[in-house]
Amino acid sequence: MPPKAKADNTALRELKHALRDGQLKNLYVFHGEEAYLREYYLGQLKKALLPAGLEEFNLHTAQGKECSPEWLEQAVDCLPMMSGHTVVQVTDYDLFSGGERQRSKLLEVLGNLPEYCCLVFVYDLTAYKADGRSKLAALLKEKGAVVEFRRQEQGDLTDWIVRRFKAAGHTIDTEDARYLIFLCGDLMTNLISEIGKIAAYASAPRVSRGDIDAVAIPQIDAVVFQMTEAIARKDFDKAASVLSDLLHDQQSPIMILSVMGKYFRQLYTARLCLEAGGGRDQFMSLWNMRYSYQADKLLDAARKFSLHWCRHTVRRCAQTDLAMKSYGGNEEGLLIALLMELSAGRKVIR
Repeated sequence: MPPKAKADNTALRELKHALRDGQLKNLYVFHGEEAYLREYYLGQLKKALLPAGLEEFNLHTAQGKECSPEWLEQAVDCLPMMSGHTVVQVTDYDLFSGGERQRSKLLEVLGNLPEYCCLVFVYDLTAYKADGRSKLAALLKEKGAVVEFRRQEQGDLTDWIVRRFKAAGHTIDTEDARYLIFLCGDLMTNLISEIGKIAAYASAPRVSRGDIDAVAIPQIDAVVFQMTEAIARKDFDKAASVLSDLLHDQQSPIMILSVMGKYFRQLYTARLCLEAGGGRDQFMSLWNMRYSYQADKLLDAARKFSLHWCRHTVRRCAQTDLAMKSYGGNEEGLLIALLMELSAGRKVIR
C-alpha cells in the first residue's frame, strides 16, 4: 500500500514567512478545523498591521449575515487613522453562494483593494466551499491566499504539548503527551485548556499520568475505548464501573454501543493485519488513523485474542445494535448483557 501523501501546507508556510518579513498580502481566507491556529495567526496578522491601542479605529468587523458587497466596499475604503493599515475581518460569509450580480460586485471590490487594507475572510461555523472554476476563486489565488488550518500531525502536536508544559514550568514525557492526545482529542483549542488545568494541578515538576487522569476531561470515545479494553481483558468490574459512570452522565446506550462496535471492528482489523504479517503503518492506513497511541494499544490487544473471538465480538455488537433499534425500551439492559457476555469470554459456535 503506498504511503499517504502529506497535506500541502504551502499557504501556511508562506503566511509565516510574510509575517516574519512584513510582506503580508491584501486578501486572505482563513479556514480549517484547527481554530486555535486560525485565531493565533489572525492575531499575529492584526498585531503586525495595527499599532497597539489603535485597533478600534482601524479594525472593521462583520458577521456573514451582516455582510454584503456594498458593506465590503465601504469598509475597505475607510482610511487608516494614525496607522499605515486597516484590517477588515468578515466571519462566516459565504463568498460563493450569491447570485451573478453579487459575484460581479465582489470581483470588483476584491480586485481593487486599497494598498493600506488587508481583508480577511474567516470561516468558523461555516464551511469554506470554493468553486474552483469560478472567476472569484481565480482572483483569490492571484491576489490573495487561502490558508487552511488543519489538525496537526502527531510529531508536531506532541512537541507543541511538551513546549506548552515547559512554558508552564513543567516537563512531560512524550508517551504521556501522546496519552493526553488520546484522552482529550487532537484539537489544540481543547488541549490548551487541559494543559492549563494539569499544569496548575501537578505538584511535581514532571507531569505524571496520574496528574492527567485527575483533572483532564476525557472525550467520550476515549472513555468507551477504556471500557472496551477492560471487556477485552475480561475485567468485568472495571468495565461495569466505567459503563455505570457513562450512563450516570446521560450518555446514550446506542452511542456507547456505537463506539464499542468501532473498537471491536478495529481490533478485528488489527488481528487480520497481524495474521497477514502487517504492522502498525498498514493498520493505521486502513483506519485512516492520525496518531499511533491508539493503534499500538489495539495491536497489543489483538495479539492476545484469536481471529475467531475478534470476529465474534463484531457480530455480537451488530446484533445488539439491531435489537436496540428494532425493539427499543431496554437499551441499557441489552448493553449490560453484552458487556457481561463479552467480559466472560463465552465460547461460541463457529
